[in-house]
Amino acid sequence: MSQDRSLLASSSIGVGQHYVTIGIANETIAIAVAQVEEVLDVLPFIRIPNMPPVVRGMIDVRKRAIPVFDLRLKFGLSETGVTPQTRIVVLDLIHGDSVRRVGILADRVFEVTALDQASVEPPPDIGMAWQSRSVIGLGRRNGALVIVLDVNSLFDADDLPAALLQHGGQ
Repeated sequence: MSQDRSLLASSSIGVGQHYVTIGIANETIAIAVAQVEEVLDVLPFIRIPNMPPVVRGMIDVRKRAIPVFDLRLKFGLSETGVTPQTRIVVLDLIHGDSVRRVGILADRVFEVTALDQASVEPPPDIGMAWQSRSVIGLGRRNGALVIVLDVNSLFDADDLPAALLQHGGQ
């Protein structure tokens, strides 16, 4: 990953920053383009024994093993089957000085779109304990709410397979 992408990925929402919008169940989610490496059709998964349920398996992308996380399970939703619209979004996660490449399973990928500071509201304060550290804010796309995610904080060391942590994801 270039230094420019690293800086962009770690910054907060900027005016005109671009996002890849994906669908998970009935929700639309925005992820900073700076962290998206590529979007793939679903590839065969290799399931490693004792891997957490949120990890659907490993895929081979150009001779590199990449873990694929099911965002539906990460968000507490039920697992669903793969459809013709299902895609794997390959991301570069930034944790300290290391970059880890992972895939996320998305029900569908919509588009790349710009969101600016004026159109993004901070996460709601709902007056109770709620884990929202990975939600940067709420924006709008075609009149509907969009959840803007910080994918770096969405995944922690407990989610990442030990082999990925040992090799820094590279």
